[in-house]
Amino acid sequence: MTTHPFLDLAPLTATRFASIEDRVARLLDTGQDVVIMQGEALLPLEGAIRGTAGPGTTALNVVTGPYGQTFGDWLRDCGATVVDLAVPFHAAATAAQIREAFTEHPEIDFVSLVHAEAATGNTNPVAEIGEAVREQGALFYLDAVASVGAEPVLPDAWGVDLCVIGAQKAMGGPAGVSAVSVSERAWARMAANPGAPRRSYLSLLDWKERWIDGGRRALPHAPAQLEMLALEACVERIEAAGLDTVIARHTTAAAATRAGVLALGGGLEPYVYEAEDAAPVATTLRAPSGIVASELVASALAADPALPLAAGGGALAKEMIRVNHYGAAATREAVLGSLVALGAALADRGLVVDTEGARATVANFS
Repeated sequence: MTTHPFLDLAPLTATRFASIEDRVARLLDTGQDVVIMQGEALLPLEGAIRGTAGPGTTALNVVTGPYGQTFGDWLRDCGATVVDLAVPFHAAATAAQIREAFTEHPEIDFVSLVHAEAATGNTNPVAEIGEAVREQGALFYLDAVASVGAEPVLPDAWGVDLCVIGAQKAMGGPAGVSAVSVSERAWARMAANPGAPRRSYLSLLDWKERWIDGGRRALPHAPAQLEMLALEACVERIEAAGLDTVIARHTTAAAATRAGVLALGGGLEPYVYEAEDAAPVATTLRAPSGIVASELVASALAADPALPLAAGGGALAKEMIRVNHYGAAATREAVLGSLVALGAALADRGLVVDTEGARATVANFS
């Protein structure tokens, strides 16, 4: 029989699994329970909403991109009354908007927010928004899948009750496992929710009762061994480099991209208007008038398929370009390569670009 080192590993023990959870908790600087779920981040994102929301819930759903739209759909499907706060994709939500929503709808008891929307390139000021949510005592649900590793994620300090992360973006890790930190208030909300999933892959309560309450001695089911080991290696790498260093790489890549695009010209411009609203995990660009973004990206990738470039999703494919400078691509080289390829594609369409100006601008960032 042919063997392979990935296939001949000893089973992952409960002790090892728990130790990885502890390291993820330290990464988030949280004393809350952390559950590593055995699937991509959509699993805990949906499970957390279905566990805590129901017909008696009035939810403020902040929409700054496609994931916020998805959360609203899940909340409505649970029977919750949903108040959508739609924010233009080129901007960020503000604490003032949250307070205004509470004034208009004092019955709101649940707030859902995406920290950074990699799909639209914006990031929201969670610390300030969390303060506004705490003033009203509402449960605070945060999608930090894209932001973790690219900017600080601090559930305890920000008053986040359900904080979901994934490793596949800025952390540079696997996509097949994800994690959620859960506050005591969130556990209590789930326990009181008759519609919370039970005996289900979506059930966080099953994990609490069978894993956490049992002292983390027996796993509820066979773990995704390779993904868990990859997550452990990913966290080890961040610990070795230092989280601040990893965050700084993403901050620098984002700043270099934004400045480099302005130097490149050719009609490209940042999609998110204000730099303070732009996510460190990815920079979105607006294509020049008359140029289809997806076609421009296809031309750039034809020159180098390894570049971290993508067109916007859905209707945004016509106007939005994403430079996904996260994880291994959070480097000056990846940023420069992306801008040079986009510049060449623009030049092929008759637009005037300053590639050398972009090179010099990006070179100033270290």
